[in-house]
Parts: sequence; structure tokens; C-alpha cells
Amino acid sequence: MQPILRTCKLPGSWIRIEFFEKLEEKPKEKGAFLAKELLSGNEAIARGAYEGGVRVAAGYPGTPSSEILENLALFDEIYAQWSPNEKVALEVGIGSSLGGARTLVAMKHVGLNVAADPLFTLSYTGVNAGLIVVSCDDPSLYSSQNEQDNRHYARAAKIPMLEPSDSQEAKDFTILGFEISEEFDAPVLLRSTTRVSHSKSIVEISDERKEIDLSYEKNPQKYVMVPGHAIKRHAFVEERLKRLAEYSDTSPLNKIERNSSEIGIITGGISYQYAKEIFPGASYLKLGMTYPLPRDMILSFASDIKTVYVIEELDPFLEEQIRAMGIKTFGKEVLPRVGELKPEILRDKLWEAGCWVAGERHKKASVDEAKNRKKEIAANLPLRPPVLCPGCPHRGVFYALKQLRLIVPGDIGCYTLAALPPLEAMDTCICMGAGIGTALGFEKASEKYKGRIAAVIGDSTFIHSGITPLIDIVYNKGCSTVIILDNRTTAMTGRQDHPGTGVTLKGKKTKTLDFAKLAKAIGIESVVEVDPYDLDETKKRIKEEVEKAEPSLIISSRPCLLVEKFSGPVLEVDLASCVDCGLCLRLACPAISKADEKIEIDPLLCTGCELCVKVCNLEAIKRTGGKA
Repeated sequence: MQPILRTCKLPGSWIRIEFFEKLEEKPKEKGAFLAKELLSGNEAIARGAYEGGVRVAAGYPGTPSSEILENLALFDEIYAQWSPNEKVALEVGIGSSLGGARTLVAMKHVGLNVAADPLFTLSYTGVNAGLIVVSCDDPSLYSSQNEQDNRHYARAAKIPMLEPSDSQEAKDFTILGFEISEEFDAPVLLRSTTRVSHSKSIVEISDERKEIDLSYEKNPQKYVMVPGHAIKRHAFVEERLKRLAEYSDTSPLNKIERNSSEIGIITGGISYQYAKEIFPGASYLKLGMTYPLPRDMILSFASDIKTVYVIEELDPFLEEQIRAMGIKTFGKEVLPRVGELKPEILRDKLWEAGCWVAGERHKKASVDEAKNRKKEIAANLPLRPPVLCPGCPHRGVFYALKQLRLIVPGDIGCYTLAALPPLEAMDTCICMGAGIGTALGFEKASEKYKGRIAAVIGDSTFIHSGITPLIDIVYNKGCSTVIILDNRTTAMTGRQDHPGTGVTLKGKKTKTLDFAKLAKAIGIESVVEVDPYDLDETKKRIKEEVEKAEPSLIISSRPCLLVEKFSGPVLEVDLASCVDCGLCLRLACPAISKADEKIEIDPLLCTGCELCVKVCNLEAIKRTGGKA
């Protein structure tokens, strides 16, 4: 068996390269494996959905979940779509499931907050064909505004939850999740984390694709949740939870690994991989189904173990339930509740607490040596603060907002970086769409804020959850100004399309949402469009609109440079004219830097947007000819 190199074109402009092995030819029997591939957790979930017979998939892009839908869109047998937001995606998924098609709905952890309303009632109605809701959590907040632990959603909604620890399990658990969903008439929550979603490991690929096509049967008592029906379905949910707990005790998703009677570790998800790496000699109860918990299995495992540790990221979700069973455990009094539980953190924290596993105690010298080595590496790394890309069209808007000294309620997107020095032009960032409602709140709090507020929101975020608060401003006689930063993509999560781009996830052309017409339709009379590279005009129009005694919408319209390359003139600093005033540095452009007391422009980074030319009072930045 020889390794074979394969390339696979994905949506966008990048290529994924994979190695895999062909297996020996054999008759095409049920479940026969054709190949092994190196897949990320997200790719494996998509593969599991394909093999599991999914026919409809929906979601909203959000790191670390975006690649699930992007990979599902590659299969001709699957209809996959980006929805305006996660609530709509789940509602589409509910209709698909009731219509008899196995369905997967994917989102990042905060997206489940948006979809929580239909999710909780879906627990009551149940499903027809299997339905999986994928929540990709983000410990350590690599690309998120909070670090919430979405395991609590399974407990609150009383639905089963599966947690894979690697890519193979991500595929297998997805397939099994549909069977659990149909057997127990429940949506299944499949929880991944950034580390599982983006790490790659070997996955066995099967030739089998389940074909499920169920018919819809009208049943108002099951699907129409008026109070009289819902109270009966609540009783069903409680009985279902008991049956799920019994299933959990015998499910192959949960397994015991006996190695030591001294120390036993109860864990699941990526924490299992961390624990195994640091403490290979311990006994393990590995939980793949983390809600409801396998009570009898846990009691049996703990009865033979002298000391029980519960190792999990973020909240003591497992630990609290296990302690409630009367089992003494060690967990969050030793391990942190904040951030990813990396192997070195696990090792160091347990060492500091005087713990050892199966007689294999780590030497303190080796621990100290590792810490010192890590500090040495960190000290030699150059600092790279997060900044907007060179030539980003958002930069001019935020520079103008700072000069005007406005209060700027902001939103979720790459433009949130404008809150950082030196721009510092954003005042709030709460959740998708919140900037617009926050602007109205400022305005209603006191008359002194009127004429001083401009909310900013991205085009995809506006469609996600900015339309209803904009209606609120009009309806409640506000006069806030809202700026849509329209760069014609969902940039922060990987440049996915949305209704404002006129292209679907499957690459089909469709109707393009017109923001100006939408604003007029909801009652906004003053709608203007600006070119953010025209700094003077942008500043002038923002000032005019903010001072109006009526609501207004400004559309800053320029495509993201990663979607549509912009090439202006090549620029350089005339050192004879430059007095090192630092005005150009206030743009926070990565192409402009100061070295040896001199301002420099990196020609490899500069896009020639000329914002620096416009802010320089001494005309010390010159065009050299040619294109950047």
C-alpha cells in the first residue's frame, strides 16, 4: 500500500492537500472501507453526515464551525445552504427533518444562543428523520466574544449530547447520532471544540451511504406546541431522558480502560487526548455520550478506583453531576475553568497539587525545564498585535469616526479590531446585531447623546441580526445613525457568501439583497453610500448624517481585499519631507512602521489605498508610479 497524494478544491481560493492509503481491493460489502484519509474534525463531521445519509444541511459561518458546511456543499447528494442566522438555519433543519430527510445544522457556540428558541421546543416536538445540531465551542476564545460551555444546553434542553475526541470519532459519532435521534425521537447535540474541529487525524472512509426517505405524517398533537399539546410532550421528554440514561449505560460511546486501581480519570472530548498524553498509566472512563451520563457505569468504575479525577475543559459539567452521585472526585479545585486544557497545563497543575498517576510522578526538574524553555521561546517571538489587513476598506471609516469623537456601538466581525490602539474607535461589542440596539439605548438614556452616536455593523452581521433593531430605531422614533460596513463577504470566518453577495453556498447566482431599498422599505428616508477610501467625503457624510434629527443609514461599500484585489499606486515615504509626526501610524496599517526613527512603507504589504497620503499634512508620502 503506497501513499497517494490527492488535491481537493474547496470553496474559495485555497487547496487542501491530503495523504491517504488505498486499501486492498475487496468485494463491496456493507460498510467496506475504501480508504484512510487525513481529515480535520470538521471535515470528518461532514464525511459522517454524507455516509449517514444527510440530504439537507444548513448553518451560519462562525469559527471554528465554518468548514463543516463548506465540505458538505461539495457533495452533489446534499443540499447545503448558508442561512441568514442560526435560528433560521435550525428552523430550516426542523422542516427538513419533518419532511423525512436526515439533516445537519452547524454553528459555533454563540450561534446556539441565537438558535436556542427553536431548539428547546424542538426537544418537545421531537423529529421525524434524524437531526443533529453541531455546536463548535471555542475554549481560549481564539475567535469569539465569550468562552461559554455549551454542554449546559444539552442538560437544559434535555437532549442527548455526543462529544468526539478526534476526527475518527467525529465521523462515527455523526453517523450514530442520526440513529440515536430517530430511535429516541430527539434532536442530538454534537459538541466539538476548536482543537477537535481544526486538528487532523486519520479517518477510515466507507463506501456506504445510508438512504433515508421518510414521509411526513400530519400530527398536530406532536408538532403544534400550544399549551395543551406541550404539557403532554413535556411528559414525553422526561420519560425519554430516562430511556436515554439507560442507553448511555450500555452505549459503545462510553468505555472503560482498566490500567490502575490507584488513579482513575473520567473525561471526554479533547480532554481525553490531553490526559492520555500526560498520564498513559491511569485507568480511564472515556465518555463519548456526555449527556445524559451513564450513572451505573460511573459508579462501577469509581468503586474499583482509589482516587478519581475528572478532567474537562471550562465548567465542571461532568464533575458536578458525578459528585451528586456521591463520588468523591478531584477536578476544578486543581484545574482551571478558563481557557483550553492543554497537556502542559494539565501536567503542571496536577504537579503543583501534589498529584501523581499510577505511580508515574513527573520529576519537578523536567516540569521546570519545560516552563523555562517555553518562556525562552516566547521571549524571542516578535510581537504581532491583531490589526486590520493592509488596505482594509474599514480603516477609513474608523479613522473618520475617531476624528469626529463619536460614540460608536460596534459589532462582531474583523472590524471589531478597530477597538484596539491606535484606532480605538469602537465603544461596545456584545453580540451579533447588538450595536444598533445599543445605539438606540444610548439615545434614549439621555438627550446629551443625540447627534453623537454612530453604530457600525458588517454586511453579513446586518443580515444576521441587524434588521430588526434598525426597525426598532424607526418604530420608536430614534435618530441614530447606522453604518453598514459592506465588504461583500463574511470576512472574519473565511469569506463565505451571504444574501448580500448574490451567491449561494453551492455557488449558484441568486437575488442580491439591496440594503438601500431595504432601509427605505422600513421607513429610513436618509440613506447614503460612501467610498471609505475617500476619507474627506466619508468624514463629511458621517458628520452630516449624525447631526440629522432622524434615523439614517450609511453604506460603506468596498469589497474585502481578500475577495477582490485592490491595486493602487506604489507608495513610499519622502524622508526629506517627513518630520516623524506619527499621523500615518494612527491608521494602524501593517504596511507602515517605524524603524531607526524613520517611517517606512513595506512595498510587499502596501496595497496603494492612499489613506496615508490623505492623512499626511506635509505630503511626505509619494506615489512612485506603477501598481502596488
